[in-house]
Amino acid sequence: MKWVRPGHPEYDETRRLFNAMIDRHPAVIAPCADSAEVVEALAYARTHGFDVAVRAGGHSVAGMSMNDGGLVVDVRPMKSARVDPEARTATVGAGLTCGEFDRATQEYGLAITGGRVSTTGLAGFTLGGGSGWLERAFGFACDDLVSVDLVTAAGEQVTASAQENPELFWALHGGGGNFGVATSFTFGLHQLGPKVHAGLLMWPGDAAAEVSRGYRELALAAPNEESATLIYAIAPAEPFVPANLVGKMVVCVVYVFAGDAAEGKEHAKAYRELGPAVDLVEDTDYADFQCSLDDPPGKYNYWSADYHDALSDDALDIIIDSARNLPGPSSQQLIAHWGGAVSGPGAGATPLLNRNASWVSHPFGLGDTPQGGQEAKAWVKRFRQDIAPYATGGVWLNFIGNEGQDRVRAAFGEDNYARLANVKREFDPRNVFHGNQNIRPSVAV
Repeated sequence: MKWVRPGHPEYDETRRLFNAMIDRHPAVIAPCADSAEVVEALAYARTHGFDVAVRAGGHSVAGMSMNDGGLVVDVRPMKSARVDPEARTATVGAGLTCGEFDRATQEYGLAITGGRVSTTGLAGFTLGGGSGWLERAFGFACDDLVSVDLVTAAGEQVTASAQENPELFWALHGGGGNFGVATSFTFGLHQLGPKVHAGLLMWPGDAAAEVSRGYRELALAAPNEESATLIYAIAPAEPFVPANLVGKMVVCVVYVFAGDAAEGKEHAKAYRELGPAVDLVEDTDYADFQCSLDDPPGKYNYWSADYHDALSDDALDIIIDSARNLPGPSSQQLIAHWGGAVSGPGAGATPLLNRNASWVSHPFGLGDTPQGGQEAKAWVKRFRQDIAPYATGGVWLNFIGNEGQDRVRAAFGEDNYARLANVKREFDPRNVFHGNQNIRPSVAV
């Protein structure tokens, strides 16, 4: 068993997270290669009275996978991946990133909905629900779970599936890391690729109103296989960006068709008719597309999110006005279109509330310095205040930082939260796993 403590040559690198705003110093980090080492790490924490955090990808904007003065169970060494192309299943270790999972399954032309950032840890991504480019076609990543192996707070190794611990299995479809340390996942897979029609379209910012309204109508009429996400950003100094757009606010559509590439090309024509200045949508390997828009580590991040049943012209104007004041060159305003499999038959089988929302607004505030991070945070909070009259109150917890218990409850609704709290009481009655969007154990009556 390896222990990484302050002074260890790997300590600073091992504790570093994606979000530079989070700088925490645990007493010990336990990189675990298997379930037995997780059991040992949790026993060590109990013996020494340490708080426990669990790290997979470390992409949580709230930094929930790290703590100060406690023990961190680091599952990143668990990189196994076994794909059965005939059964269309994959059994993988909890340390895989979404990109690594994509590479393993795409060898056989198979996939699930993966993270929009390929460096995201598969474990936290899935346990939080798993929202990504393919969700309209395939649903969330958690919808494809067949089973999960995990270690409970008491050190018991359990499996959750539809047949074994079914209530726990239900809770793992969006309830996060509240119930134990996941060590292995088995997913059912969908046919996809390896070639898909996908990429980025870009328009100048002065076309924002026209493009945003056109996008809204096209997205609402799209087939389930089509995912088109609206992003407002600052154009980078890249070879594909016209010189007159560099450093200015631009409007982008990220397009991917989860089906035949030729059919995807046909459906993309409608967006091309909006006259983009940049057209990077093409037949491409899905796994390459998945990592083509990764956001950079080391920035000072603050994010949030809201659900919307509709995007009126007034709501779009608020979004566009906010985008014209992006705090720094790496910040973005993202609008995801839901529907399709997100609100399909599987929606009622998870604790996630409001899966019938049509849209999600997701402001990314990124700064290059601590001061820039605070400016980004203020920008996100100001946008949420402005857009509140057009929001449903629902939220996707993997998209936000630590915004309090009211937001956690809003993600599930009171009935589902109460049911989750009962599962929490059974598997983690002392709330050992509280470094997350926390579900508190119910009180026995």
